[in-house]
Order: sequence, then structure tokens, then C-alpha cells
Amino acid sequence: MAAAGDPIAEFIELFERAKKSETSDATAGALATADAGGRPAARMVLLKGVDERGFVFYTNRESRKARDLAANPRAALCFYWPSLHRQVRIEGAVEEVDAAEADAYFAGRPRLSQIGAWTSKQSSPLASRAVLMARFVEMQARFAGRQVPRPPFWGGYRIVPERIEFWCSQLHRLHDRLLWVRKDGGWSRQRLYP
Repeated sequence: MAAAGDPIAEFIELFERAKKSETSDATAGALATADAGGRPAARMVLLKGVDERGFVFYTNRESRKARDLAANPRAALCFYWPSLHRQVRIEGAVEEVDAAEADAYFAGRPRLSQIGAWTSKQSSPLASRAVLMARFVEMQARFAGRQVPRPPFWGGYRIVPERIEFWCSQLHRLHDRLLWVRKDGGWSRQRLYP
């Protein structure tokens, strides 16, 4: 595992390789949050952007993950790409993506996914699948013949990384682990025992 000078650039290079080699969705990562009482929860999210500012995903802001982030704005995100024998762990503070960025992303989504965002009351109890599908039909009618705007309760979150760890599988379980820690506006790097 090479020790490049910039963990974000290293992630992007590895991510591009994973998108070409994975048979499943390489953008899928396990997001871990904790509520105000410290109770953890994890679920899969799709990475929709990464740059020097951080790692972006989108969701309903009334979902459990959003409620957790409102109470405790810190998260961890873990990617595992078996085809590359690689894992990347990201930890940091979380901030909301601004409205203009969320609007731009939402506008590029497939129309039925846009309507799905209006349909779902994510993480709320649902009486039956039939209720969900009836609501979907209702939303299709509501937006027939016009653009679907971003719902006010839907948006993005950015994990501003404080720690990024790259893991690479090796023989005899003597894996490579390289930890980057953000410090004084820059990054420090150290190797870890497997």
C-alpha cells in the first residue's frame, strides 16, 4: 500500500479503481451514527461526492440517521471493496450540504427517484406496502407535467474527515494499515499494527 501525500487524493484514486472492479455498488458504505444517548446505529448509504471538503451522502432529514446527526453531529463511514482487498474508514464531524449543492444534486437524479424522495416518510412506521405505493402514485400525479423540486426535508450531509484509515489485506493476517489524522490544517500519517 503506497503512502501518498494526500489521503483524499488516495481515496479518490482507490474509489475509481473500485468502481471499475467491484461487482456490487462501490459507492455503498456503512454509515455509523450515535444518538444523544450514545446508542449507535449503522446502515448503508451511497457516496455521492468526495473532495477536499469531505465525503457527501444524501437522505431524508427526518430519518433516524438525520435525527442522530442533529443530536450528535459526528459519524464514521466504512467502505470495503473485496475485489481490491481494501477497506477505508473515515471519521469526523458532519455538516449539512448547502441548499444550492443539494438542489443541483437533486435535479440530476432520475425523475422517479425524485418522486420517491417526496413519497417516503423515511424511518416512520408504515401500515403496508400498498400505502407506500398509493402515496407514490399520488406524488406522481402531484408533479405531473412539471419539474420535481427538492423536498424541504431532503438534503445532503458532508463528513469532514478528521481520521482516514486505509487497510489492505496481506498474507498471514499481517495487513497493512495506514492512518491519517488531520492536524493543524494538514495531515499526519502513521502505520498501525494489524
